Amino acid sequence: MRYISTRGHLSGMPTSSGPTFSEILLGGLAPDGGLYLPESYPQVSSSELEQWRQLSYADLAWAVLSRFVDDIPPADLRALVTRTYTAEVYGNGRRKETAGEITPLLWLERPDPARAEGGLAILELSNGPTLAFKDMAMQLLGHLFEYVLARQGAEINILGATSGDTGSSAEYAMRGKQGVRVFMLSPHDRMSAFQRAQMYSLHDANIHNIAVRGTFDDAQDIVKAVSNDHAFKAKYKIGAVNSINWARVAAQVVYYFKGYFAATAAAPRGSNHQVAFAVPSGNFGNICAGHIARMMGLPIGRLVLATNENDVLDEFFRTGVYRPRSTAETCATSSPSMDISKASNFERFVFDLVGRDASVVRKLWAEVDAGRSFDLSGTPFLARLPQFGFISGSSTHADRLATIRQTFAKYGLMIDTHTADGLKVGSELRTPDMPMVVLETALPAKFEQTIVEALGRQPQRPAGLQGIENLPQRVQVMDVSVDAVKRFIEQHVR
Repeated sequence: MRYISTRGHLSGMPTSSGPTFSEILLGGLAPDGGLYLPESYPQVSSSELEQWRQLSYADLAWAVLSRFVDDIPPADLRALVTRTYTAEVYGNGRRKETAGEITPLLWLERPDPARAEGGLAILELSNGPTLAFKDMAMQLLGHLFEYVLARQGAEINILGATSGDTGSSAEYAMRGKQGVRVFMLSPHDRMSAFQRAQMYSLHDANIHNIAVRGTFDDAQDIVKAVSNDHAFKAKYKIGAVNSINWARVAAQVVYYFKGYFAATAAAPRGSNHQVAFAVPSGNFGNICAGHIARMMGLPIGRLVLATNENDVLDEFFRTGVYRPRSTAETCATSSPSMDISKASNFERFVFDLVGRDASVVRKLWAEVDAGRSFDLSGTPFLARLPQFGFISGSSTHADRLATIRQTFAKYGLMIDTHTADGLKVGSELRTPDMPMVVLETALPAKFEQTIVEALGRQPQRPAGLQGIENLPQRVQVMDVSVDAVKRFIEQHVR
């Protein structure tokens, strides 16, 4: 496996043949400011898909990730995924009948071939410690970081940005890990009270929370600016856990395979039956993993991208125009983890869309980095878009409330606000020829205020998270400033 950057320049890497998986894990952003991807996607044959169908989640994770990991012995990688994907770690499931399953599939409407109905389902991804799908990859990253750092006798200072769920998932995965410190930036007063409490109530010595007076995009820009200061990055051993980190995206590929197998369990063997996935999207990392699974050969018929009022990605897939919004133009919504107007992982998809021509990506992102838009309408690149299976739609606060109410009334299921965005758009874009699987984003307890607004009742919480908002909180609030964040890191790295 050889890795490349979306912007084409990897000078200064320690190995002439390209970086290893472990180097990418610790480095995060590529030296040229681009994002890492495999030089080519490993292919999975139909016979291999059938062999993988009955695997446990941990065994499936090993089968998928071993295609991407080039420098960790197979036995060690297997031990890491086996340690990660256990019923104890992912024990916050909502249904007793699926206890022990890592990512159970819940059918809202089962497929009915006689009536040409493809079915509608939710893939439950929020059974981890922080009740969000980010745990699916982040728990593994915690073990990977600790393993690689111990092998190298090294330390790392992780700098991340969160719109709500990445922060708590990262902090719960990294707390107490040897050789790891976390500096997590979040948008001040733009997350739910539960999300803030999950992060700020942690008092572990290796966890540091910074709330910036701006949006997630401002926080993400700071992370990129620090990562692009190569002298500072080297001196303070700066790494990343946001989905700019390739290992995060690779780990998320696994649940697309697992969801596909669950949705086609009753399909005739060897039928190559297609499945559509609807994905609530903010930073494009979640759906980027679906794109990669599809490129590997998983029969995904459609990737349905759902945005909230911050509809930059929906606008691109409808028009070919990528128009990032300013801080002032970015709405604060009731699905706050999607309040993102500059989607980092979108660069990975565009790299594939333009035929993996890094010179084109550099030119396009020179516009983005300068605060401008780019327009692919009328270009040969946009003409290639249908072959990638993407389709999109958006959702509003009123849509979320209506979807939460309808889902509870019709199916007896309480869903969170982000999953509601995905279900709303996915339901609108269903086709009778394939099941529509909506990826769950979080459990409703994380967004209690909107659930109460929609249903007039509070969502249930796991026992260990009762009253979390009342715990003492520790956070440093500061203006949007790269220099201020650097100074904070300098003061807290011994």
